Amino acid sequence: MDLTEVDSLIANRGQDPFDILEVLHDLQARYGYLPEEVLRLVSARLAVPLIEVFRLANFYKAFSLKPRGRHLLTVCLGTACHVRGAPRMLDEVKAELGIGAGETTEDGAFTVETVNCLGACAL
Repeated sequence: MDLTEVDSLIANRGQDPFDILEVLHDLQARYGYLPEEVLRLVSARLAVPLIEVFRLANFYKAFSLKPRGRHLLTVCLGTACHVRGAPRMLDEVKAELGIGAGETTEDGAFTVETVNCLGACAL
C-alpha cells in the first residue's frame, strides 16, 4: 500500500483532529476498507490516539477493517423484515455463495452483511 497516497488524502482534508470522520470516509472510499497501517498513519498525522481511531472505525457501520467484496449484500434482520422472511433470504444467500454474514467470497466478488434495520420495512 502506498502510504504517500494516504498522506496526500489526509493532507487534502487538513490536519485538524475534528476532521477525522471525513478523513476516514475518504480512505474507506479509496481502499474499500481501512487497513491497520492506514489507521496508524491517520493517528499520527491527526494527533489522535490510535485507540480512538480504532474506536471510530469500529463504531460506524460504514467503515470496514477488512476488505469487502465488489458487491455488498446487506440483509436486514429487523423485526418487520424478520417476520417477512429475512432469515430465509439470508439462508439462501449463504447457500448460493457459500459464505455467512460478515464474510467475503474467495474471489472478492461478494460480501454478506446483516443489519438490524434499514428503515425500508416491507419493501
